[in-house]
Amino acid sequence: MQVFSLNAVRSRVQLGSALPFSVRSADKSLLLAAGQVIADEAQLEQLSEAGAVVEVQELLTVYGANDPLFATPARETAASAIPAAHLPRRWDECIGRVGAALAPDQAERLQAIELATRNVLLLVDRSAGLAMSQIVRQHAAAQAHYGVSHAMNCAIACLVTARTLGWSAADQQRAMRAALTMNLSMVELQGRLAHQVSPLTAKQRQVMQEHPLRSAEQLELAGVTDAVWLDAVREHHETPDGKGYPAGLLEPDELGQLLRFADVYAALMSRRATRAAMSARDAGRELYAMAAGSSLCQALIKAFGVLPPGSFVRLASGEVGVVTRNGDKAYHPRVAVLTTPDGRAPDPHSVRDTADARHRVVALLSEDAMTIHVTREVLATALDGDCG
Repeated sequence: MQVFSLNAVRSRVQLGSALPFSVRSADKSLLLAAGQVIADEAQLEQLSEAGAVVEVQELLTVYGANDPLFATPARETAASAIPAAHLPRRWDECIGRVGAALAPDQAERLQAIELATRNVLLLVDRSAGLAMSQIVRQHAAAQAHYGVSHAMNCAIACLVTARTLGWSAADQQRAMRAALTMNLSMVELQGRLAHQVSPLTAKQRQVMQEHPLRSAEQLELAGVTDAVWLDAVREHHETPDGKGYPAGLLEPDELGQLLRFADVYAALMSRRATRAAMSARDAGRELYAMAAGSSLCQALIKAFGVLPPGSFVRLASGEVGVVTRNGDKAYHPRVAVLTTPDGRAPDPHSVRDTADARHRVVALLSEDAMTIHVTREVLATALDGDCG
């Protein structure tokens, strides 16, 4: 069953009126049948944060294949034309397209992978800061279908790292396709494991051990002939010390290693049933400790920075803000102000250069430490206000 997140079709919901489609839980159980009602914004928000989804086939029946929801994102359309406040909804739609590309019953997999790749690329081009914040701030709705959101996050990480390394456009897009598909054979298992508190079963361990080879086989069956792409998928859990899997290679290929680093980095910043999400700063330290000598690892950490876009921080001024982009030095990012020292809303587009001692970063704040609720639309607008 292919699905879109409820957030992706949020604009189609008329509060207090009959739903034109059914709403399902993250595990595809029916929550609300077509014709039932979402009463108010609070109920809609609760469903969205719980990872509610809508079946793609039902949307096709209701709206038809020519509806803009199913349209290919046009590269010729200027990315800058997308308003900042619309970007969270566009990312939700992007997750839907990634999910469709990875669905077990996807008959047109190559076409779906291409569509998902182009969609991610379009949105990264529109706001690289917001794209990176998807990894730094992995919201609850994305956690509900972790295998899909993780694939998208790895593709973002690979793209921004490949650009830092100066790779060609073709190599950048190959890295994205490989990242999107490296776990193709175990996407649904990934989603279950994100919420599982018991140890892996013997069967789950076998699936984990075999998934690089099984994923590559599925791609070959779908018509993928790019040997670099396929080798990267097969080797994304190999390590230079020969202790990786499935083959214990001593010289894994470059793209496979980039996938491995992106996989680890994004996973560390996602919450599990058994642990909290790690901060971006700590995830970077963990990754560096794991592969300090790798230029690929160093490029990924450089691309994101010590305090990547989307990180909440407190400044010496007493203001609280969100990092919008890296500065000239690691601990001197640009920060959009979210609250004044006394907790009020700031003037629009108040941005601080934290190289100025008056506005230096004095604390990295977790989501739980924030005294205000920052909506995804506010976050997108803040990040967009300092994209120059």
